[in-house]
Amino acid sequence: MVLCGHAAALHSAVSSRPLRHTRRRSFRSILYHPLFRPTHESLLRQNEEIDRLELPRIQDEAELEELKASGALLPIRASESLRFDPRLDPSRRFCRPWARDFVEDLGVSFYERFHASIQVNSAVRTVQVQHKLRRHNRNAAAESGETGSSHLAGITVDIQRRGLTGEQIRWIEQYMLPLSNQGLIEPEEERHQWVFHVMVSDRYQSWREGNVVAAKAQPEPTTPPELATESSIDLTPLAFLAAKQ
Repeated sequence: MVLCGHAAALHSAVSSRPLRHTRRRSFRSILYHPLFRPTHESLLRQNEEIDRLELPRIQDEAELEELKASGALLPIRASESLRFDPRLDPSRRFCRPWARDFVEDLGVSFYERFHASIQVNSAVRTVQVQHKLRRHNRNAAAESGETGSSHLAGITVDIQRRGLTGEQIRWIEQYMLPLSNQGLIEPEEERHQWVFHVMVSDRYQSWREGNVVAAKAQPEPTTPPELATESSIDLTPLAFLAAKQ
């Protein structure tokens, strides 16, 4: 009986381990259920956009500083709706003008909805920085080739996903979905870094200008503000931005 008791206890301990491991794995799968999965095709589209725009892949700090000085790269502006990962070097908190417009517009709309800010984890990078990054991050994109990182052209930002609620994640996904469908952005939800990686096309700039003008031309809403509900409030991209300008 003693021997049988020990054997039963051993069997119970051994068999319970795979079960706990399976549960942990299932829990992670539930957490990661993105609308925009990273794909090889997405990397190709990002690099095709860089080539269409004839943008350089920024090689080093000297080239980066030249682009800043010329105004080709603009600083992303921190505000109540937008903050930075403290680990992001201030010298790399820059991007192309249309990418800055996108991330700041997203921040404004997100803040109006949740009274919280979004966090930018990464923006422009140089080939040198990307090469160093790949040494300790096996998921980082290459620094060259048809699947190279679009951060190298200054048209991409990474927005913190970790720590957001499910509702906030779904809201951002739905905000980006129509922009993605129109080819204005190319978003990915990275699993290992838990960020929204978003490449922004220069077409976003003209789309933005047209929508701001159209929003201003619309008549005032007839629903009194005190009777407005979430379903009656326009949460589409630029709705709040247009109202503020």
